[in-house]
Amino acid sequence: MADEIHKILIIGGGAAGLELATHLGHALGKKGLAEVTLLDATSTHIWKPLLHEVASGTLAEAEEIEYLSQAHRNHFRFRLGRMEGLNREAKEVIVSPTLNDKGVELIPRRVLKYDILVLSVGSVSNTFGIKGVDQHCMFIDTTTQAYRFQKQLVETYYIKSYAGQNSLKDKPLSIVIVGAGATGVELSAELHEVTKLLATYGLEDSDKVKITIIEAATQLLPALPPRLSTATQQQLVKLDIQLKLGRRVTEVTETAVHTHDGEVFEADLKVWAAGIKAPDWMKNLDGLETNHINQLVVDQTLKTSDDDIFAIGDCAACAWEGHGGNVPPRAQAAHQQASAVAKTIVNRLKNKPAVKFVYHDYGSLVSLGKFTTVGSLMGSLMGTVSVGGFIAYIVYLSLYKMHQVAIHGYFRTAMLSLSNLFRRSTHAKIKMH
Repeated sequence: MADEIHKILIIGGGAAGLELATHLGHALGKKGLAEVTLLDATSTHIWKPLLHEVASGTLAEAEEIEYLSQAHRNHFRFRLGRMEGLNREAKEVIVSPTLNDKGVELIPRRVLKYDILVLSVGSVSNTFGIKGVDQHCMFIDTTTQAYRFQKQLVETYYIKSYAGQNSLKDKPLSIVIVGAGATGVELSAELHEVTKLLATYGLEDSDKVKITIIEAATQLLPALPPRLSTATQQQLVKLDIQLKLGRRVTEVTETAVHTHDGEVFEADLKVWAAGIKAPDWMKNLDGLETNHINQLVVDQTLKTSDDDIFAIGDCAACAWEGHGGNVPPRAQAAHQQASAVAKTIVNRLKNKPAVKFVYHDYGSLVSLGKFTTVGSLMGSLMGTVSVGGFIAYIVYLSLYKMHQVAIHGYFRTAMLSLSNLFRRSTHAKIKMH
């Protein structure tokens, strides 16, 4: 009997995947109408736009969500593992063995069957094949990478602070961020705040830090209007963050970042935050159509070239009707796509038509930590409105609250917000381990 239950398999527990699994768990799993399974390579979820706070150590650990707990509360199954292949004819996903840090196999290679498959694996940084990037740069595409950067950041601070009276102590800690999109800009402001917090907590010379952003374009934040981009640039300059615009990186070495004009930027820590692509393993996924950055090409119902396979979030290339190009890889797009596919899957089990996905752009916002928030809001009544300061910060915060409501509901989100408020009053503002 269990084999006759419709199997819905979701790959990737990011914003879109987790929201979809939660929604379908309540709509179908709870009623026994389908078996909903979520597969992810990690055991916890953090909203991706918050990863720059994880990397800086300023995000409360309470923001992490355990997939197993979420699955238990919301009537879906969670499986730990990484997808490595697809057999469309047999309707099977091949899952890699799961190993621990010592290389010991915890879970063997296995196969998961599906009737409907939804790929929601997000995106990774695009290194554009530039020499040395993979070997010498750190990335913050995943929670694991963000924690790794945060640990190395703290260790480097300690090394610099207790170096003794030598050239290493006199030299400031240098951090180079390549890419002036939202991730690079938000990370730079957060790292600036961290240096001040460490100095307040008594770590010697922690304020001796040099943060540099290198960007190939001549403008920060291309998603924002030029006026807001300029305002952001002025704010970063006030924070003493060095901006090197119009500089194309040609090579990264163990100690420095080289640009096309021959300039060399020495760096203790190097972060790559320029460009995105879908994971390379999606390039030849059993014949599914992809674009030049490995995204799965989908139609207006978010269906791939296979009628039983959908793609949502950053790994999907969906045409943006009336605007040219594709729907931008943003959290708000992932949220809207998860809602659309959830309705389509429920409809399919009722023999009803698929729901057409229509992207509504509500604008772009960029947080510079406690210093300011800037962005543009869009709506049918007011057109495009530039916002900044406290109002922009509240709107920015509301985007995360929308995600929390989608996976927790209103009451639990309110309780989590309240408990986090009390927690911040008793815990350190920065993680030091």
